[in-house]
Amino acid sequence: MRLRLAVVIPAAVGGLLAGVTPAPADPAAPSPATTNIPARYSGQTLDWHACVKDELVDLPPGTDIAGLECATYRTPRDWERPNERQDLTIAVSRLKSTGATTASVFTNPGGPGGPGRWLPAAFREQKRLREHQEIIGIDTRGTGRSTNVTCGGASGTGSELDPRDRDPRNLDLIVDAVEYTANACRRAAGELGPLITTFQNVRDLDLLRALIGREKINWIGYSAGTWLGAHYAQQFPHRTGRFVLDSSTEFTGTWQSSFGWQPVAYERRWRQDFLPWLGRYDAKYHFGTSGEAARQTYENVRYALTREPVEVNGTKIGATALDGYLIGALKSKSQFPAMAGILVQVKTLTDARTSAQAKDAARAALKTTLAESGKPGPLPGLTADSSDAMAATLITTLCGEGTWRGNRQSLIRQSQEYIDRGVTLYNAVWMPAQICAFWKNQPRPLPTMNGKGVPPVLIVQSEHDPATPIEGARKAHAAFQNSRMLTVTGEGDHGIYALGGNKAVDKIVDDYLVDGVVPPDQSVPGLPLPTP
Repeated sequence: MRLRLAVVIPAAVGGLLAGVTPAPADPAAPSPATTNIPARYSGQTLDWHACVKDELVDLPPGTDIAGLECATYRTPRDWERPNERQDLTIAVSRLKSTGATTASVFTNPGGPGGPGRWLPAAFREQKRLREHQEIIGIDTRGTGRSTNVTCGGASGTGSELDPRDRDPRNLDLIVDAVEYTANACRRAAGELGPLITTFQNVRDLDLLRALIGREKINWIGYSAGTWLGAHYAQQFPHRTGRFVLDSSTEFTGTWQSSFGWQPVAYERRWRQDFLPWLGRYDAKYHFGTSGEAARQTYENVRYALTREPVEVNGTKIGATALDGYLIGALKSKSQFPAMAGILVQVKTLTDARTSAQAKDAARAALKTTLAESGKPGPLPGLTADSSDAMAATLITTLCGEGTWRGNRQSLIRQSQEYIDRGVTLYNAVWMPAQICAFWKNQPRPLPTMNGKGVPPVLIVQSEHDPATPIEGARKAHAAFQNSRMLTVTGEGDHGIYALGGNKAVDKIVDDYLVDGVVPPDQSVPGLPLPTP
């Protein structure tokens, strides 16, 4: 799942070396790897070449792309009408194995719709994984350097409106903005919008599997990548190798049920992890000596922003913008010092007693902190050239498959219920995220997701993950046959394997991905919070 911008099996996975398998000489007798894929598509050659930075959308700063290769391929615009000869372009990448290649592991950073062509570079130091497996990155249809879908820039409409302002006129404006965004995005996405779905993505992936010559693929998917990986496994169990679902959605339910766990989970991460940590270091930050004291200070700062936003480098930061930044940053404990620094600097800027000199220093420090806070995670922050395509892919996917219930009255009522329960931080994005309640197109029904016939998949989940909460992951684990769950206790990071530095997690996952050792359900401890 992505609002910043993060889901295996014995026996060898495929026996061919990396590269492209030519189309069979006799299309009437296709190879097992290309069965049910029209020869027009299965006969393509992937023209691998060294990637350049411009080909990698949302590339985290400082990422080493040496050895990363890029290619594109054609896929049917609509897999239910593959003979219409209307094609889309899918952009992919690979990081070759360090030894003889015997398997391919596909990766996905989440979203849905996060550009993933850069992601193989994040696994550069995973020595066991890379020994015999090439790592494949994909910009799924709609986003990145693949054929883009658009919302026409409508996705940010009303973002400055504060849902905690319960004036009926303000609430009506917010719901008006949500409804406008839904209608504008649906119109801008046009005929392509209904074809940006998991159903279509799964078949794009299976075509890629055939093009690189694999009978089976392995998978590392983070966040919404768990949804995509699980759906592929359900639809193509005979093509499923070792699948890692890291920071899991409730992929056995609907998108609405999966996202529905977020408000409480973000509040939990905020109140139980970050704020007590901030209070522990009050000698440094002077924001409150306990979690509750720090929360009260934040509420005072936030209220001041509703009266007068602060301006940094020509950009106004109001209450909802600060909430939104915190929501993104809470996914990684490595961001806690930056979060604390930003809160201290905003506090200084909103304090009428502070001198002009101190405010100038705080404004300069805030500019620097914001610039340095976008560290790599399952997904980096959106950039100008990716935000519209990413938002459009997210919205058209969520709204285009499965049910999404709600109306004007229920949105306002449920938002108030969250406030009454003390669930306040996520309100800044919860109401704007209910776009699908106003989607006009008939959504595609979701398939039954029970894991029947699927080889063992491994779910990796932290206890306090705010973006893909453990409640949804547990429901998916219980409903998906033969799945295993590795719970990381005392941890709240979103995106664990290979990204968080937890060697115990990495070993269990590597044993599974590399050696096919299917673990039992178990728990391992997370890593401590940072020392500022």
